[in-house]
Amino acid sequence: MAKVESSSSISMSMSRVVLEPHAQFDLTAHSRASSIRSLAIAHSKRHHTTLFYVGTHSGTLFSLSAEDSNYTDDDAVLRKLSFLRSVSVSDTAVESISVIEEFGKLLLLSDGALFLVDSELSNGATKLSFPKGVSLVTRRRFRNNGGGESEGFGSGLGSGSGLGLFQKLRMNSMKEVDVQSETGGGFVFAVVVGKRLILAELVLGNRNGKTERDDGGGGTLVILKEIQCVDGVVSAMVWLNDSIVVGTVNGYSLISCVTGQNSVIFSLPDVSRPPRLKLLHKEWRVLLLVDNVGVIVDPHGQPVGGSLVFRHGLDLVGEIDSYVVVVSDGKIELYHKRHCGCVQVLPFGGEGVGRCVVASEEDRGGRLVAVATATKVVCYQKLPSVEQIKDLLRKKNYKGAISLVEELESEGEMSKDLLSFVHAQVGFLLLFDLHFKEAVDHFLLSETMQPSEVFPFIMRDPNRWSLLVPRNRYWGLHPPPAPLEDVIDDGLMTIQRASFLRKAGVETIVDSDLFLNPANRADLLESAIKNISRYLEACREKDLTESVREGVDTLLMYLYRALNSVEDMERLASSINWCVVEELEQMLEESGHLRTLAFLCASKGMSSKAVHIWRILARNYSSGLWKDPSLENITQNSGENLISGRAIAAAEASKILEESSDQELILQHLGWIADISQVLAVNVLTSDKREIQLSPDEVVTTIDPQKVEILQRYLQWLIEDQDCNDTQLHTLYALSLAKSAIKAFESENISENLDSGNIGTRSLAMLKNSIFKIPVRERLQIFLQSSDLYDPEEVHDLIEGSELWLEKAILYRRLGQETLVLQILAFRITLFDTSYCTRRKIVQ
Repeated sequence: MAKVESSSSISMSMSRVVLEPHAQFDLTAHSRASSIRSLAIAHSKRHHTTLFYVGTHSGTLFSLSAEDSNYTDDDAVLRKLSFLRSVSVSDTAVESISVIEEFGKLLLLSDGALFLVDSELSNGATKLSFPKGVSLVTRRRFRNNGGGESEGFGSGLGSGSGLGLFQKLRMNSMKEVDVQSETGGGFVFAVVVGKRLILAELVLGNRNGKTERDDGGGGTLVILKEIQCVDGVVSAMVWLNDSIVVGTVNGYSLISCVTGQNSVIFSLPDVSRPPRLKLLHKEWRVLLLVDNVGVIVDPHGQPVGGSLVFRHGLDLVGEIDSYVVVVSDGKIELYHKRHCGCVQVLPFGGEGVGRCVVASEEDRGGRLVAVATATKVVCYQKLPSVEQIKDLLRKKNYKGAISLVEELESEGEMSKDLLSFVHAQVGFLLLFDLHFKEAVDHFLLSETMQPSEVFPFIMRDPNRWSLLVPRNRYWGLHPPPAPLEDVIDDGLMTIQRASFLRKAGVETIVDSDLFLNPANRADLLESAIKNISRYLEACREKDLTESVREGVDTLLMYLYRALNSVEDMERLASSINWCVVEELEQMLEESGHLRTLAFLCASKGMSSKAVHIWRILARNYSSGLWKDPSLENITQNSGENLISGRAIAAAEASKILEESSDQELILQHLGWIADISQVLAVNVLTSDKREIQLSPDEVVTTIDPQKVEILQRYLQWLIEDQDCNDTQLHTLYALSLAKSAIKAFESENISENLDSGNIGTRSLAMLKNSIFKIPVRERLQIFLQSSDLYDPEEVHDLIEGSELWLEKAILYRRLGQETLVLQILAFRITLFDTSYCTRRKIVQ
């Protein structure tokens, strides 16, 4: 086999590789005196073989085969191209070859006549009885409403599609020639003879009623209808449904095979290339060429979509899948039908190669296209979509790869899962190219990528989650996962090597941005961590297994720690999370992020450890051993920071204890919280968030005797809010209030003697520092009057020697000593009158 141009010598002007040379055939090895005139591709399902038919100027027809391995109807993998047989048709050129795969026949045009030969070329060509002077022949293509394609009349035609007319013409003509074809299929052709357009049916059979499948008999062309052709010589023709599109030097016209009506689609310029037509099977449209412009029309001749603008005037046009293949000036150019852009250029034969012929797989969606010069046939095969994508990725054309995948997905040729797969693959390639933001953008677009796939970039193997990482190397286009530091170091080393190679004149595929503007390692590492964090944050919203959730949250905390992002660390730790504390505890302790550890322990129900950490923080705040990073920017006053830090530690601890039913834990930490804030201590004792309330006796015993207001507030809560009927607690509350009232009264007297003008101010100051809004004496009076469960004698004994006259009156009344009550009141009235008179004399 002759050698096809090597890939190293082929300069592709476009980045996408859709076609690649597959095999070729050299005619000179079999016929030195002839040259190629026509070409066709067919498929033999019987032999699982792709066949190529080559018609020569000398009137010979050659058959070539491409043997298929692991053949399927959808995707044949061609292995070789070889000569099979040849048959002589006439003494002049074989102008065209029409393949009738259904019955293994070929309809040939040569010397102005039509010939029929079997697809295996086992018998000689049979000349059909038909008017002489045939210049063009095309087969009718029909697609029914369901999208299915059929030949001839089309089994799914409706009454408005010309079926009735064809049936009548067909039956009348068959009677005239006495041909039986009940079991034979009908194939309708449009034949140009001079200025006549003849519609004829090829009937494969004989007078004995046997079909072509039964013996080697020929066929008959039954004329169905004649239509007066358009002005000018018809040089191009396509028959689509009930419309025949013809091209002449004057322009393109549409002829109805039913009515024979002729309408002009558009005219050609006076100076232009000969008309060219191409049926686009996939879109069921017709491509009309005007010099270097292709106009696509529907079966009714109406333009649809945009025009294809070719880079040069073209000689021939073919079709393969979603692309139009044009041959011109020794080059093969591939244009996308929808996007109208040139995606690939391949050299073919070089300039001055002469007239070429192109053939494509018209009935199979298109995997092959063949191009022939005078003596050589080269077969090109469409690279599978996946291989096209891989090729673009290897060239680092990531945008082109994604564009191709989206294009294939929109055309229904690629699943969404594969689109997700490619997004993930592109993401990993970008990650190893040190484009971390773009990499994560693609990760987020992948619906199938697992969060655990990024775990190895954060924590070295082996680790707790090593077995969760899918062993998926994708297409093997990127190195295996490694920690981000290693990825960056290797990437920078690659850029450095590429720099040396470029200086030596060796071209390398390296990212131009990083090559021209290299980033430093620290910036790259920060970008990598931030973007991987962004990916894990998005993954938290997905429905994941418990083990994967643990990995996501725990490693996310690692990344926040690497960025020293205290706010993010504490936000994650204090929210509902799946962090594994034992994986993070040592790291957080060593880095001094004790607040984060405390929040984390609290979120995991580890109340004792969390409160213990807050106690340590409060103690370190007061001793100046630890500074809270979250408070450093609040104020420059270290004293305020100290107070705020201790208060926050106590507040966070109290939140935990308010929900805890662990009495021992609560009472253990009550003291240091009370030292910082009596309000917080009271909140802990009186919380209604816990399931099991505390034992009053244990609480009363634990409360620091110096923290009188905490005891009073707790007892008040028990009595007033919890409806406690314990006489001992009522008596204890009354005695405590009485002691405080006596102390407050004595303090007021001392203050009055020192500075009578500031009595009100001092009273307000004392009330402001209290956790109560009502003075203690007023609270005592209210309680003594409202409660019936305290021991009035015991309280009376306590205040008997004091100046609390109203309280004494209340107690005497409780004891039934009304006379003493009246005496106290009378004494107070007399005392008031005396004081009033004295003040009036002073005023006078």
